[in-house]
Amino acid sequence: MKKNLFSSYCLTVGILSVAGWLPTLAQDSVYKHVKIDEVVVTGTGTEHLLKNAPVQTEVISGKLLKTFAGKSIEDILASLTSSFAFNEDDMGSQMQMNGLGNGYILVLIDGKRIHGDVGGQNDLSLIDPNNIEKIEIVKGASSALYGSDAIAGVINIITKKHDEGLLLENTTRAGSYGDLRQHNGIGFSLGKFSSWTNFQLQHSDGWQNTAVEDPKQTEFPIFDSRNKTVNRHTNWQVAERLTYAPTEKLEFYMGGSIYWKRIYRPSGKYASTDVKTFDLQYSNASATMGGKWRLNKTDVVTLDVDWNRHAYYYNFTDTTLVDGYIDGKYTPYFPYFPGQKDLQSDQQRTMVNLKSVFALPYENMLSAGLEWRYDWLKAPIRVAEGKASDNTEAIYVQDEFGLLKPLQITAGLRLNRNEQFGFRLTPKISAMLSLGDFRLRATWSEGFKTPTPKELHYRYIKEMNGSHLYLGNTKLNPQTSDYFSLGGEYINGGLTVALTGYYNKVDNMISLVTIPVLQAPRELVQRYDPIKVRQYKNLENAKTYGVDLSARYSYKGFVFGAGYSYLDTDANVYDTSHERLKEVVIDGMAHHKANVFATWNRHFGKTYQLGAGLYGRMSSKRYYQINGDGKGFQIWRLSTTHDFGKEKRTGYRLEAGVDNIFNYCDRTPHGLHLGTMTPGTTVYASFTVRFSQGKKVKVSSNKKSINTENDEED
Repeated sequence: MKKNLFSSYCLTVGILSVAGWLPTLAQDSVYKHVKIDEVVVTGTGTEHLLKNAPVQTEVISGKLLKTFAGKSIEDILASLTSSFAFNEDDMGSQMQMNGLGNGYILVLIDGKRIHGDVGGQNDLSLIDPNNIEKIEIVKGASSALYGSDAIAGVINIITKKHDEGLLLENTTRAGSYGDLRQHNGIGFSLGKFSSWTNFQLQHSDGWQNTAVEDPKQTEFPIFDSRNKTVNRHTNWQVAERLTYAPTEKLEFYMGGSIYWKRIYRPSGKYASTDVKTFDLQYSNASATMGGKWRLNKTDVVTLDVDWNRHAYYYNFTDTTLVDGYIDGKYTPYFPYFPGQKDLQSDQQRTMVNLKSVFALPYENMLSAGLEWRYDWLKAPIRVAEGKASDNTEAIYVQDEFGLLKPLQITAGLRLNRNEQFGFRLTPKISAMLSLGDFRLRATWSEGFKTPTPKELHYRYIKEMNGSHLYLGNTKLNPQTSDYFSLGGEYINGGLTVALTGYYNKVDNMISLVTIPVLQAPRELVQRYDPIKVRQYKNLENAKTYGVDLSARYSYKGFVFGAGYSYLDTDANVYDTSHERLKEVVIDGMAHHKANVFATWNRHFGKTYQLGAGLYGRMSSKRYYQINGDGKGFQIWRLSTTHDFGKEKRTGYRLEAGVDNIFNYCDRTPHGLHLGTMTPGTTVYASFTVRFSQGKKVKVSSNKKSINTENDEED
C-alpha cells in the first residue's frame, strides 16, 4: 500500500445506469417543488427538523440508501459515514464508534433495542437493509434518555412505514463468492387493521484470503491451512407486525420475529490449527406489543413491552469429546455425535417502557418515562453457576425549552436502580444557538453502564496451540463517563458543512486484559492448563477524543459528500504483577478514517430514472493489545441502479455494481487482526418487483411538512 493512505486516485469511469424508485406523489406537479426538511427523533426522543435539532444528529437518508444499494447495515455504515469501523467475524459484527466498541453503542430499530449479543458482539444481520427508510446517528453519551449501553452513541434504524392498501415486493440479489440476499414483503390495510410480513435470507460461500497461519500460534509453520477468512454461512428471518387503530388518536400493535443462523466451518488436517468438529448455530426469537395514545396534536403516551431471546449452540459434525455439565454435574470428555447440539448460551431480555410527551407553556416540551429491564443468561459450561440474571429499573425526565430564542436548551435526568449496583443519576444538557445559516451546538452528558452478566460470570476456553482461558470478573464496578462536545454547522442552499470536537472520559472502563496464569481459579488452571489467561478488568481510566468533519453539496441531481474522523485514545490499567499503572490500547482504535462519495440521479420521462454512485472509504492502521495490528486500507465502490415502470402500481428496480474496484485484499496470516476482511474485487446484481395498490400522503400540521420523498433534494 502506498505510504500516503489518503492519496486520491484519478478515476475516469464511464457509467451507463438507471436509478431511483417508483414514481411517487412527490413527482406530481402539486408537490414537485416543495422543499421537505428531514424530521429526526433520536437525539431528544421528540420530532425536530434536522437543522433545528438541539442534539447534533447525522442522517443517512433514504435517497442515499437507494443509490448506494448496500447489502448489509455494516456495508452501509462503514461506507457512508467516517465514524464507524467494522471487523466482522463468526461471533458477530465487531463495531466501533469514535473509539468505543459494541458494548457502548446502542442500536435501535424504530426506537427499540436490538437484541443479538454473540460473544459481546451484535449480529447486525438481524436488520434487513431492504426495509430501512433512513438511519439516524447520535454521538456521545445518551444514558439520560436511553439508559445503559449508550456511552459512545446511538444508532436508530428507521424502518419503512407501509400504509398501502396492498403491497407485494420481491428482491433477489446475487454476488461473488455465492453471496445471495432474498427479501420478500407482504403488506395490506383492511379498515382499521394493517399487517406487514417481512422475510429475508442471506447466504455466502465464504472466502479465504490466505492459507498461512500465524507461526506464533502454531507448533510448526503451516502454509496450506483450510481456515477461511469468512466461513460459509446462512441465515433467515421472518417478522410480522399487526396494527389496529380503533380511532385516529389510539393505536395498538403486536409483532414478533424468528431468526436462525448457521456458520459452517471447514475441517482440516492439522489438529492444532483448523480441525473443526462442530458448526456454530444461533436461534433468536422476539415478541412485542404496545400502543400509542395521542391526547391532542402535541401530547402523546406510549407503552412498549418487548421480549427477546438469543441462543447460541455448537452443532456437531463429527464425534467429539468435550467438557460439559450433565444433570448439573461437570463431566469431562462427554461424547457428542453428528447432528447433536450443545447449548453454549441462552440470553433472554424483557423490557417495559412507558413514555409520555407533553407540550407545556412558554415553549416547553416535557418528556418523562418509566423503564423496567430484566436480563437472564443460561450457559451451563460458560457460567460458574450455570445461570445469571440482572434487573434494572429507571425513571427519566427531559425538558426542551426555546424561550430564549435563538437559544434552545435540552436538559434531561435519569435515575437508575440496579439490583447489584444500586442507584445512579445520569444528567445531560445540550444547547443550540441559531445564527442565520450557522448552528452552534454544545453538549455535556454523563453515561452509566453496569457490567453485563457475561462480563461478571462468563468463562470460556479457546484452543490455539494450547488453551487460552477467558474469564468474567464478579468484582467489576459499573462504568461511568463524562462526554463533552462542541460543534458548528453551516447550511446554505445545497451546501452543509459540520465540524465537531469531542472528549469522552470513561471511568472504570471494562476491557479484556491479560493476567498471570496463577491469578486464574485453581480448578480451571488444573483442568485446562492454559498458556494465556485474559479476564475482564476495570481500567483505571480511559479517554477518547477527536474531531469529526463532514460536508455535503447537492446541485441538479448531483450530490457530493465527504467525511473525516480523527481519533486518539488513552487508557491505563493497574498491573498487579509490577504494582504500577500500565498503558494499554483500546482495541480497534484507528487515528484516521474518511469517506467520500459522489452520486447522480435523473428522471427520463415519467417511467425511467437513472442514478449512479462512486464511494470511497479509508482507514489508517488499527491498534490492538494482542495478535498484531490491522493494516490501513482504502476501498472504492461503484454502484448503479435502474428504475422503470409505466404505472404507479407496479415498478421494477435493477441494481448492479462493483465493490473494491482496485482489488485490495489483506492477506495477513490467520490468528492476527485484519484491517479489512474483503476478498478483493466483487460484483453484484439485484432485481426488485414491487406492486402497490395506492399510497397515502400524510401532512403534519404542527411541523408544516409533507411526509413523502422530495426528488429534487437529498
